[in-house]
Amino acid sequence: MDRAQKAESIESLKSVFADAGAVVVTHNLGLTVAEMEDLRGRLRKEGGAFKVVKNRLALKALGVEEGSEYHDLFKGPVGIAYAADPVTAAKVSAEFAKGNDKFKLIGGFMGDKVLDAAGVDALSKLPSLDQLRGKLIGLLQAPATKVAGVLQAPAGQLARVFNAYATKDAA
Repeated sequence: MDRAQKAESIESLKSVFADAGAVVVTHNLGLTVAEMEDLRGRLRKEGGAFKVVKNRLALKALGVEEGSEYHDLFKGPVGIAYAADPVTAAKVSAEFAKGNDKFKLIGGFMGDKVLDAAGVDALSKLPSLDQLRGKLIGLLQAPATKVAGVLQAPAGQLARVFNAYATKDAA
């Protein structure tokens, strides 16, 4: 990899880190191509991606000083899973790690906050952004539905009373 390719790779990683809600750092030594494609497909389906990175270039893209918490994450054969939704990458990676012993969660980061493996696991158990939006919309619609039901109830009762008088006179 020449100097221009390295600079391009660093810029690409900078944009990945800036756009990602969370980045999950993993060790993937020993995974087959089919297993890697399976992981990439799962992430792609959820709006994320997986990329094998060079540790030195990733650290340069992060712009961190020597000895920072990030240096503990980027050791060995490292791959990163990322998505715009902070929960998606953690959820898919943790699910994949449960089914594959060769894939290990090392940690991750959200903005300036560095997470260990337990933090990534905890993040994976949170509801996704779409699930939270659905719950919020449900909560907002519930009072409106109840108000409409309460407003319609007196009219319905009045209609039933008129119907009862009409059927009484007809009988």
